[in-house]
Amino acid sequence: MHRFADEPMTQLLLIRHATNDWVGKRLAGWTPGVHLNAHGRAEAATLAARLRDHPIDAIHASPLERTLETAAFLALPRGLTVLPLPDVGEVRFGAWTGQAIEDLRKDPLWAGVQHYPSVTRFPDGETLGEVQARAVAALGAVVDAAGEAVGDREAVVAVVSHADVIKVVLAHYAGVHLDLFQRLDVAPASVSVVHLTVDGPRIAGINLGGPVPPPSRAPTTAAAGAGTPAGPAGPGGSR
Repeated sequence: MHRFADEPMTQLLLIRHATNDWVGKRLAGWTPGVHLNAHGRAEAATLAARLRDHPIDAIHASPLERTLETAAFLALPRGLTVLPLPDVGEVRFGAWTGQAIEDLRKDPLWAGVQHYPSVTRFPDGETLGEVQARAVAALGAVVDAAGEAVGDREAVVAVVSHADVIKVVLAHYAGVHLDLFQRLDVAPASVSVVHLTVDGPRIAGINLGGPVPPPSRAPTTAAAGAGTPAGPAGPGGSR
């Protein structure tokens, strides 16, 4: 297919899951059974209302309950299926999983995570560089697939993930060194918007709790029928 060089190819909506009882208190990581709480369900409903008229061609999510539940609020009114995407799943925190944030702040490794994450490995877990690599590769694959599916218009792909995962992805697209990724805030149920173009990524919004920039080209009527307040989030804990 032919696309002009200045024409966005895909709009990527990076959405953090809504609030659960672990946010800001403990590192949930890949702990099973962490569901949205009442406040989180209200946040997810508000998110869905904000994006009610925003075209979305595909919805992917980390395969954890809190992300799948958030994504369902977007998928249900559109008649779309949420597609699990393991490589945008939460950081594997290893021995830190389930630990209280207050206690982890006293660990000498905490300073490394905050200031030198590119070379700091969570005990028995991942480095954030590894997380960035897997997430960026996975997003590239789903973006390519969506672009092929929609043809000559801009595809819109929503991906529901986690704070640190979204932040390291945004750092990649912005060309920011990974050691600076903690300068970004990604609050529960916030939306960050990246246009992926033939000239490279263009970030249109980060941590949005209000209006979301529309895609540059609206979907066709047939495609549309098929898919008819953010605050700061600290590193390593409000996931």
